[in-house]
Amino acid sequence: MKFTLFILMIGLVSSCASYEKFRQVTEELEIPARVFRADYNQTWQAVITVMRRFDIAQQNQEAGFLKTRWMDNTLEVNFADSFGSSDAVKAAKYKLVVNVVKGYRSSREVTKVTIYKRQLVEQDFLQGWKEVSTDGITEKTLLYRIERLISRDNKLKEIDKAREKEQMEKADL
Repeated sequence: MKFTLFILMIGLVSSCASYEKFRQVTEELEIPARVFRADYNQTWQAVITVMRRFDIAQQNQEAGFLKTRWMDNTLEVNFADSFGSSDAVKAAKYKLVVNVVKGYRSSREVTKVTIYKRQLVEQDFLQGWKEVSTDGITEKTLLYRIERLISRDNKLKEIDKAREKEQMEKADL
């Protein structure tokens, strides 16, 4: 009887911990995303260009999925926390997961890019790795860079169209 009660209590404690994790993800986590007025291929190329500086583990254009390998950012985390009251971490690492989804807005093709940064820190050897929420700066910076590339490409397309139109008008004279 005591053994069954002990197993039941362990199950309740572990289920509460998983519920807490679920609650944190659903209530507190806001995954940065942006919708671009661009076709899927143009947006995918912008994502690949921006993500080129990272060590990419997986990428699949058909699925609109890109994932990086774990990257160490212990120095950055300790520097950012040096102005706060928290202790320095022994180690920190993160990985990025990017999703590109095709959609339509009033019969015009648009794409939505979502970037999720999974951040883990290790305070000491005994504690192990612990997931912490991100500040969102990396994700928003990457979305901004993607936006600038798409904007630049669209502007170049407009210039090419205007140049073509001008050449056609000159040829008609």
